[in-house]
Amino acid sequence: MSKAERAYRWIKDRIHGTRTEQVFPPGERLVLSTLADRLGMSVVPVREAIRQLEAEGLVTFERNVGARVAMRDAAAYSASMQTLGLLEGAATAHAAEHLTAEDLDRARGINDRMARLLEDFEPAEFTRLNHEFHRVLFDRCPNPRLIELVEAEWERLGHLRESTFSFVPERARDSVAEHEQLLGLLESDAAPERIEAAARAHRAATLGSYLARQHQPSSTTT
Repeated sequence: MSKAERAYRWIKDRIHGTRTEQVFPPGERLVLSTLADRLGMSVVPVREAIRQLEAEGLVTFERNVGARVAMRDAAAYSASMQTLGLLEGAATAHAAEHLTAEDLDRARGINDRMARLLEDFEPAEFTRLNHEFHRVLFDRCPNPRLIELVEAEWERLGHLRESTFSFVPERARDSVAEHEQLLGLLESDAAPERIEAAARAHRAATLGSYLARQHQPSSTTT
């Protein structure tokens, strides 16, 4: 087995999580020099392995960013995000009149924590707080079935939702700002239709940022 083949299998195993723990989740940066050091070889065969993985759709390469593990099941992610936008928007609108001042204060506190994370960004923690923020806003929806459907879509997204902000970290700042706008609508007793539209648009913007990144032309690994 050549060094390039060995590097290819080693990296691929860690992307798929076969015969080892999955240490390269979607969105993970693959730094050639670091991989080469771990494999005890030069960068050249690692670069060749990355090119092969890119050709197979397992790795993406972006100028000024480098190689990343690709988002798997992108079509399923898009479908779930679209569905989540519809369900979560409706649940938030239905919950609006039942939210208390304490609920809104809690949501703002969570969003403030998300804002502080922007300075030392951690995608997984940001995503966890994002879910917590939205859960506060829709949890008082009087339709329990609607809440179940929203949670089911969050679960369906699985590990993919944890990777969204790894792919589009620049989206995080806009997300925090849109949370503030949504809170403003809720605090001012805006019409349910406006609240639902804002919640849907917020989710659609995250999906749009991801799709725009996916459609950017890849560059040759250097």
